[in-house]
Amino acid sequence: MNTMQNDIQSVLLSESQLKEIVERLGEQISRDYEGKRLLLVSVLKGSVVFMGDLMRAIKIPCFIDFMSVSSYGNGTSSSGVVKIIKDLDTNVIEGTNLLIVEDILDSGRTLSYLKDILARRNPESIRICTLLDKPDRRTVDLKADYVGAQIPDAFVVGYGLDYAECFRNLPYVGIVKPEAVERIAKESNNI
Repeated sequence: MNTMQNDIQSVLLSESQLKEIVERLGEQISRDYEGKRLLLVSVLKGSVVFMGDLMRAIKIPCFIDFMSVSSYGNGTSSSGVVKIIKDLDTNVIEGTNLLIVEDILDSGRTLSYLKDILARRNPESIRICTLLDKPDRRTVDLKADYVGAQIPDAFVVGYGLDYAECFRNLPYVGIVKPEAVERIAKESNNI
């Protein structure tokens, strides 16, 4: 059996549940942005799987771009320090409706920072679409406009979410066993 599977304590959202979430969000976003210029901004790397599925579920014309920010490193909680690693390729977002596509809304610090930076570029609107929302972990006043599912305060991986770059390719969202986190942390420190 796959080692990754053995490191999962439980499945939180199955493949079929994720598909239903993406279809629901795609329909809602399509309705809300009908007739508007829509730019989806994927926050790499965690949201890339969600973004790929979501953009196919959106039935109106849209553009895509990517940003990469970091606040986790190899930890299991946000450090609070946000660093932009890759900015948008497009220079002109003025008058565009931005939809930030994120894998998980946790403390909210990273998305709050990102939203503030993008707001300075004068888009028509900025909204947030997150696959997962952990409201119990929020440390800033920020809410997503589109939420796939609210989840408990557990460390989750799969469907793009990782721990030390592991587990992104799992087709579901699962909770990692604490002993797996410890083992991977030790292995990461030895590299």
